[in-house]
Amino acid sequence: MLSRTADCLYWMARYTERAENTARMLDVNHQTSLLPQPSEVLEQSWKKLLTISKLEGAFLSKYDVINRENVLDFMIYETCNPSSIVSCLYAARENARVIRGKITSEVWETQNTTWLELQRILQTRHQADPSRLLEWVKHRCHLFRGVMYGTMLKNEAFYFINVGTLLERADNTARILETKYENETTLGKTYKAKLNDDGSDGELFDFYHWAALLRSVSAFEIYRQIYSDQVTPKQVAELLIFNKQMPRSLVSCVNELIPLVSEVKNQQSKEIERLLGKLKASLDYSDIDEVFAQGLDEFIESFLERINHIADEFSSTYLIPLAVA
Repeated sequence: MLSRTADCLYWMARYTERAENTARMLDVNHQTSLLPQPSEVLEQSWKKLLTISKLEGAFLSKYDVINRENVLDFMIYETCNPSSIVSCLYAARENARVIRGKITSEVWETQNTTWLELQRILQTRHQADPSRLLEWVKHRCHLFRGVMYGTMLKNEAFYFINVGTLLERADNTARILETKYENETTLGKTYKAKLNDDGSDGELFDFYHWAALLRSVSAFEIYRQIYSDQVTPKQVAELLIFNKQMPRSLVSCVNELIPLVSEVKNQQSKEIERLLGKLKASLDYSDIDEVFAQGLDEFIESFLERINHIADEFSSTYLIPLAVA
């Protein structure tokens, strides 16, 4: 397969997954922002979302104040932000257009219809309900994957799409977990104390905080099936890192990547297989107690560094040189 074709398939999948995961991060922040809490805590939660996405500088070049309305506008609609939902869906559609001959007509029509429907939404963007819009984005990305699995041959094109999806998903699951855990650990004692002083229930806020995180990765019902007791940070982290049956867990993404890379391997891909094998081994032989002893934030930073190194190696091996995310 030509590098140009592989590049478009890979980035079509990554941009689609990135749009969905951006919607998921925004949705969990939007839902928790509706709970009663001090204004400085609310601002910090939106600021952290920008920081973890490495977009704070770009945001501050266009907006004076970090608040819910401005961050939602920047992360959903702003075309100068390459990670905004509009930018991602546009890039996914353009990559699909370039390689229409390598995907089925149903896959192309799904991507194209998503973009056309988004144009209608943009005409009334100021009246749009953020929650409904973010749910629509998630639904359209689900539809893309369902159509892809239902209509495409299990060939190289299929494998490149799935590699792109899983690399992006692993990165974003780690970022979502890191964002919400750091908000909880750095600000938790302060805002829960203030809530209790105001006569509100800080523990109830804590529950909704973690429940919203689970819903952001479609894991709330799964959590209830596995853990019948209270929602706790440690068990949430265990589910999203180590549960092999959880579709968006880190270990699940890595385990699914290994056979996909094997399907497209060539003489230059040994380094990718070695890096993936080492990452899988480190996950297989760790547990949640060890992660918390090390520090969850340190563990996630290490994982992000390793999974993005694998993505860079994959790009340099198979794709167009200097491809930009």
